Amino acid sequence: MEGREVLRLKSLREQVYEYLRLAINRGELSPGSFIDQNELAADLGISRQPLRDAMIQLEIEGFVSVYPRRGVQVSRLTLDDIRHLYEIIGGLESTALRSVGSELAERDLVRMRLLNEHMVAAIEGGDFNRYYDLNLTFHDVFLGRSDNTGLVRTVRICKQRLYDFPRESDFDPAWELRSTTEHADIVDLLDGARFREAADYLRDVHWSFDVQAPYVRAYYHEDEGVLT
Repeated sequence: MEGREVLRLKSLREQVYEYLRLAINRGELSPGSFIDQNELAADLGISRQPLRDAMIQLEIEGFVSVYPRRGVQVSRLTLDDIRHLYEIIGGLESTALRSVGSELAERDLVRMRLLNEHMVAAIEGGDFNRYYDLNLTFHDVFLGRSDNTGLVRTVRICKQRLYDFPRESDFDPAWELRSTTEHADIVDLLDGARFREAADYLRDVHWSFDVQAPYVRAYYHEDEGVLT
């Protein structure tokens, strides 16, 4: 009942947007494919207006491209796109951490360490979805302290674009374990009140495309021509 009440609070545009985002995440709408808006509106039993509104939001966020007289195409994720997203996320998260690092309490650092331990367990258990959710929560510990809502929203959208095109079912444990090692280094720097160093490390190592490139190319299957 509570879930139904929440749904009633959402506009039709929001519900259509979430439906399409989930379809992209699951691979039901594959990158490069065109969306038949008339067919989709009929299937969902809605008018074209909320569908158009949802498409506009998806285009602004980079998930689709709208072409006059051609329709709506699900965006492809290129290697340049990934590099740019890393630069954006790294720059913004670094800015947020530099701004709020001194506000993090001991309980925040304890929570980050515990989340990181759970991430290692998820990797060892082969549960990527749990690892992914825990990873987002780890970063949200400090992002949640930022009063820059536009920054936090942009980071969230960029991460969705990185990992939900569609969400890969497999992952590279070596990459994820390296990520948890980097998380531990960040927490150690914060624990030592080395806030600027932690922010720089976050940008220049954890979100460095050059540093992470070998794993990126493997994860997105560059050898299979997925990246262009």
